[in-house]
Amino acid sequence: MHRTVMSGFAGWVDDGSSDARSQMGILSTWTVDLRQARLNLVVQSSVPADWSRIPRAAMADAPETLTIDRTFRVGDRVAFRTVVNALRNLPPAPGSPLKTRGIRVPHTRPEHIRTWFSRRLQPIGEPAVTPDGIVRIGAAADIERLALRLLPQVSSPAPHKGLRITRAEIKGSFTITAPKAFVTALTQGIGQARAYSCGLILVR
Repeated sequence: MHRTVMSGFAGWVDDGSSDARSQMGILSTWTVDLRQARLNLVVQSSVPADWSRIPRAAMADAPETLTIDRTFRVGDRVAFRTVVNALRNLPPAPGSPLKTRGIRVPHTRPEHIRTWFSRRLQPIGEPAVTPDGIVRIGAAADIERLALRLLPQVSSPAPHKGLRITRAEIKGSFTITAPKAFVTALTQGIGQARAYSCGLILVR
C-alpha cells in the first residue's frame, strides 16, 4: 500500500529521499468492503497526485480529487475518524550501555489506546505540548463517548519483511480549542506508522 500511494507522487522530490512522504505532506487511510470486494483509499497531500501509473483496470472508479480550503475557529465542532498506531516506550534493560534507546511496543488493549489518544487532546487553555513532550492536537473530546475498534494487524513483504503494524480506529467528535494546532494535526497526522496509512484525521 505504501508503494501504491507513493507511486502517485513521482518527481516531486529526489529519488531515495529519506523523508519524501513528509516533504510532500502525504497521509493515507483505507477501508475494505468485503461484500463488494472493494478497497477504498483516501490520500491527502500538499502537492497534486498523478494516478495514471496505476492500471485503470485495477480501479473500480476513477480517482476523485478534492481541494480543501476550510477555516476552523475555537468552539467549532467536527466529526472525525482516524486510524492510529498507538505505541509506548519500554526503557532499556538494566545494565544497558549509556544512551541505549528504549523499545517501542504497541498498545493492544482498548483502554490503553484510549488513554494514549486522550493524552493528545488539548482542553481549552492547556499548552500545545505536554510536560513530557507529547504534541497535542488542538481539540478536545469526551473520551468516554469515542467509538474505538481494534483493527486487524497489517504486515509488509520485502523489503520490510517482518514489519507488523497494530492499528485501532477511533471515531467521535472534536471541539476545536486551538485552531493552528488542529490544522497542524490535520496536515501532519498523529502517532507512528504514518507511511503505512496510520495517523490521518478525517473530519466533516
